[in-house]
Amino acid sequence: MSEHDVQREVSELQAKSATAARIFDLRRIIGGLFVLYGIIVTIAGINPSDSSLDKSEGININLWTGLGMLLLGIFFLVWLKLRPAAPVRVKPPEGEDA
Repeated sequence: MSEHDVQREVSELQAKSATAARIFDLRRIIGGLFVLYGIIVTIAGINPSDSSLDKSEGININLWTGLGMLLLGIFFLVWLKLRPAAPVRVKPPEGEDA
């Protein structure tokens, strides 16, 4: 195997590693789940029953919690968009020229 083939394989593996790091970034997972659950809870809070309002002393807990979850999820997704994960830099072993 020539030096050129080895360098090509290393660069391909680095590209795959960077792609995997972006896909499995926790901000994407947390933001997506908070947005999804926020939508569900907000829909549940749009038309509350009288019994649920009585339990919460007149405050529509589902609506406010759902809106808070939506905002937090959107924050995580915007943060991900503005500051994407940096590509992983692989150091060559000591004693070898880069």
